[in-house]
Amino acid sequence: MTGSTLVRSYRRFRFGEPVIVVSGLPRSGTSMTMKMLVAGGMSAITDGERTADEDNPKGYYEDERVKDLARMDDKSWLADARGKAIKVISFLLRELPAGNNYKVVFMRRDIEEILASQQKMLDRLGEQDSAEDERMTQLFEADLFRARYLMKRSPQFEFVELHYRAVLEDPVAAAETLRDFVGKGLDIEEMIAVVDKDLYRNRKERIGAGG
Repeated sequence: MTGSTLVRSYRRFRFGEPVIVVSGLPRSGTSMTMKMLVAGGMSAITDGERTADEDNPKGYYEDERVKDLARMDDKSWLADARGKAIKVISFLLRELPAGNNYKVVFMRRDIEEILASQQKMLDRLGEQDSAEDERMTQLFEADLFRARYLMKRSPQFEFVELHYRAVLEDPVAAAETLRDFVGKGLDIEEMIAVVDKDLYRNRKERIGAGG
């Protein structure tokens, strides 16, 4: 048994079931992944405060407490998420307390598509974004690097990466990956049924063509 395996076994004995965290940059497919897990039979930590809208017609699957993790002294409520799914953006992974184990489904998406999706959301809300795409790309890439470094080096984390486009192109493979990673008997057919390719509205090739 390797040192890392031994540490992980000890942590599982001490802290119990892992919290299933769905993470990634904003607009990277985290809501879709949460919906797949819930459809498959997994319980989720959500509060229903942010309801479905034009940008996320299938819902956001969020808990507002997550947004305050960086300012929160008492994070003991996260123990209630053991064995359940919760959405935490990549920037806030560092704020998760070490007193839990975490299995992170880390969503990836082309940054050009993320920027286009965010801009459409801001346009719909009538808000302005003063940051240039080049600067935002640098910030997003740095965030991804820090998040992946943290998950690789910290014993409380295990993670698997899924690409948004790959999930839409082969939902069966994605659903099987999710089921095997979280270690629960999720319903593959139900998970596949909630993947909606019509919501892939900001494809990289369309952005490059100006559409």
